[in-house]
Amino acid sequence: MKSKMIFLVAIIILANSLFSADWVVYEGKDGPGKGKHIVFLTGDEEYRSEEGLPMLAKILSQRHGFKCTVLFAIDSSNGTINPNIKTNIPGIEALDNADLCIMLLRFRELPDEQMEHFVNYLKAGKPIIALRTSTHAFAYSPGSKSKYKKYDWQSKEWTGGFGKQVLGETWVSHHGNHKKEATRGIIEPGKNNHPILRGVTDIFGTTDVYTANPPPDAEILVRGQVLSGMKPTDPPVEGSKNNPMQPIVWIRYYKNEWGTTNKVLTTTMGAATDLLNEGLRRLLINAAYWAVGLENKISEKAYVDFVGEYNPSFYGYNGYKKGVKPSDVELK
Repeated sequence: MKSKMIFLVAIIILANSLFSADWVVYEGKDGPGKGKHIVFLTGDEEYRSEEGLPMLAKILSQRHGFKCTVLFAIDSSNGTINPNIKTNIPGIEALDNADLCIMLLRFRELPDEQMEHFVNYLKAGKPIIALRTSTHAFAYSPGSKSKYKKYDWQSKEWTGGFGKQVLGETWVSHHGNHKKEATRGIIEPGKNNHPILRGVTDIFGTTDVYTANPPPDAEILVRGQVLSGMKPTDPPVEGSKNNPMQPIVWIRYYKNEWGTTNKVLTTTMGAATDLLNEGLRRLLINAAYWAVGLENKISEKAYVDFVGEYNPSFYGYNGYKKGVKPSDVELK
């Protein structure tokens, strides 16, 4: 009898391991977003998107009603989340029926059969909210035969690739001193009444300001004031770094090559530690409403409290939590 029980338990464990998904789905509760589906693309080696974006997805699903699917860079040898794996985001076909894509990627080289779903999403004219290193989301190896290699952040064929062409900027440089000079968000004069900024105050992030020059058709909502330290109480640095201040949040309507138009919000903030800031979370929640055409449903002060605990890792290479599987970030 004991040996049969051990065998049964082993079978159950094996079945669970075989059928556990490489992604996580948070079904939406009641709220204005009910019936809308958001797909989150995580995959960067530095800014802990695998921690920050599931947190945002929990808020959007449990506080606002959106169905949220979160995808990860997966090590196929053991099913764990590994942002250093640049060539695998299982479940990306979820974009086929998504209403919004929220992404934080860096230097990905997805196989064409995965990348095709992302390109088809763009082709359909659907909206994108892009965080931090998404300006340089894709990087293809020299001599790549991929039909999507023009999406490379250094593309000469399609200048600046996906970042420059769609989001409005590719990777340029750090403007603030990395890990030494944090960012205070300053709302652009005259933009206080924009629905994305409704109820948004005191924007702060521990990441530095990026150099960014979005195109003339971009509407700048927030600029980044470079601080002299890493605390929100630190004063701004003096001199040219803040004269002028760089754009850190902008929107645009990208008329793509297929004749449709993508609504785009880009922010060069977005590390998991940045998302401890209530103002930035509210801006991104509001942006999700705006992106899917629900701007008239944005409240005066959107509910952005965490769902459960949120203790993000500080950004840095190889700082991801080892051995974590998507099932480990499911709602309990």
